[in-house]
Amino acid sequence: MKEQILVRITGKDRSGLTASIMQILARYDAQILDIGQADIHSTLSLGILIRMDEANSGQVMKELLFKATELGVNIGFEPVSDDEYEDWAGRQGKNRYILTVIGRSLSALQIHKAAEVVAQQGLNIDSIKRLTGRMSIMHPERNVRACIEFSLRGTPVDRSAMQAELMNLSSETGMDFSLQKDDMYRRMRRLICFDMDSTLIQTECIDELAERAGVGEQVRAITASAMRGEIDFKESFTRRVSLLKGLDISVMQEIAEHLPITEGTDRLMSVLKTCGYKIAILSGGFTFFGEYLQRRYGIDYVYANELEIDENGKLTGRYVGEVVDGRRKADLLKLIAQSEKVNLAQTIAVGDGANDLPMLSEAGLGIAFHAKPRVVEKAGQSINTLGLDGILYFLGFKDSHLGSQGMM
Repeated sequence: MKEQILVRITGKDRSGLTASIMQILARYDAQILDIGQADIHSTLSLGILIRMDEANSGQVMKELLFKATELGVNIGFEPVSDDEYEDWAGRQGKNRYILTVIGRSLSALQIHKAAEVVAQQGLNIDSIKRLTGRMSIMHPERNVRACIEFSLRGTPVDRSAMQAELMNLSSETGMDFSLQKDDMYRRMRRLICFDMDSTLIQTECIDELAERAGVGEQVRAITASAMRGEIDFKESFTRRVSLLKGLDISVMQEIAEHLPITEGTDRLMSVLKTCGYKIAILSGGFTFFGEYLQRRYGIDYVYANELEIDENGKLTGRYVGEVVDGRRKADLLKLIAQSEKVNLAQTIAVGDGANDLPMLSEAGLGIAFHAKPRVVEKAGQSINTLGLDGILYFLGFKDSHLGSQGMM
């Protein structure tokens, strides 16, 4: 006859402990049904579910107890009936989700709030792991970011309501969330599309041009209204561009060379390129600045708006070709995915304005980045506490995987 025994081992971790335990189990041909281990500040928690002949179980537990005493750890045993095991095994087939929580730092209250939402939705937390490096108490200015990842099992009672509650917590508690189905697409993202102005760079290029043209206040007012979704983007774009008439194109180069790059962009781009992601800029801004960033970061695609220039090197107040508005961004995301033979579920879109919502909703993972309230409300995920490199944690990267890039 066979029986199942759950072995629990806790205590100070040391090299070779797991090997010593497995050596004993191997002598009695024990089958390992499940195993899990966590190590928190050199404190071990190891669980092993074994199946073996009843005739040998007493001797095995005796030898494990002696070995635990020798190693200075605590050990406990719990029988698991066939019915209990079958019930547990059956529940492992349920849906799985990954809840990622990020912030400059994380408190017990913040984690309590997140775990409370999980419990209210009837989900079980199977594991929790930290993706960021450990903070320094003596040098708190270093590595000022914190991220933990919950692995959840089950099906939410109401996923939309859960998403909405997490987004509410984001604004209330100063942390950001991502709730994703834990499927193969989450682990195989291949294409990421960025808005440019106020996303990759911390400015609106049209506002910069308007300042040089002496119409800054007028253009900013139209820009703000468009980003809030109060007026049609194409109409607002046409009105703003017309105000730039007569500006010399040399001004554009000066602006490009002093673009305020968003925090975390260098780190994010380096990791994405190293890992083989295709990267696109889909912007309602201008190709001149998108191509400048393309050369800097090795970006694969740039789609933005082309300003018309006269024979004297002056802006005419008109644009050339089709306006890249919200709908166009979504169409371009699908077009690039098709060209690269990437499933839409493997795509990521990042933006901050109302005109980014169509591509955020089309992408497998849509992220509102330091976005307007309306965009945050409608987006599936948002980042407001960290720089752009916070996206890496939503993709499951750990600082320890990134080497020197993890400490940028």
